[in-house]
Amino acid sequence: MLIINADDLGRDRSATDTALDCYQQARITSTSAMVFMEDSERAAGLANSAGINVGLHVNFTEKFNTIGCPERVSRLQDSLRRFLKSSKYALLLYNPFLRRHFQHVFDAQLHEFKRIYGRDPCHFDGHQHMHLSTNMLVQRVIPGSQRIRRSFSFLPNEKSLLNRLYRRAVDSRLRSHYYLADSFYALSANLERAKLESIFELARKTNVELMTHTWKQTEYDYLMSDYHIKELEQLPKGGYSELPPLGTLKA
Repeated sequence: MLIINADDLGRDRSATDTALDCYQQARITSTSAMVFMEDSERAAGLANSAGINVGLHVNFTEKFNTIGCPERVSRLQDSLRRFLKSSKYALLLYNPFLRRHFQHVFDAQLHEFKRIYGRDPCHFDGHQHMHLSTNMLVQRVIPGSQRIRRSFSFLPNEKSLLNRLYRRAVDSRLRSHYYLADSFYALSANLERAKLESIFELARKTNVELMTHTWKQTEYDYLMSDYHIKELEQLPKGGYSELPPLGTLKA
């Protein structure tokens, strides 16, 4: 099964409108929504009307920009942003002084999602993949037994051995407590025809997530192409809610 998930719903009008346009034309299967952002509430109403699967796009690195965001949540997120953006390796570090910050800011986003969507998220992922930061993994901030985005998968020889071992360790930890797709790719890095064909072939046999940012013109143009829709017609497709439980979870 192929899950084509559009990130950043609610970030701004462009992200919302392009994602919903793609969904209405059967070019994507699900989306992930940001809360406390300028278009979050409008996006929730439109997504609910469209009946699309929506996950929570956990945001620790882009400043909340709605007046409805509680002052304390905004202040704690500022601390997380400074830490996580201080270095490209910051997400690998465990910061014991920010334990409560991660938990509180996540809980606030989940509560806000439920308020504006009137339902639970169908899955969880993270803006700039910070749901996989070490604090999030060690603290198990996201409740167990949820559907969650795994670490990136790569085609052979794309990444170093150390990189692949790290991602394997992350996925192993996730698999112990959450439900995952079998592999996960970014559309932006796989727009070449040969790469796409390899991903589509995997989706005929396993559960694959392909992430897209529809507000980026190159990705939107691809999604609206004749090639894309012709390939989709030949593939099993679904949203995150159709992802079956994989493996046995630990208590």
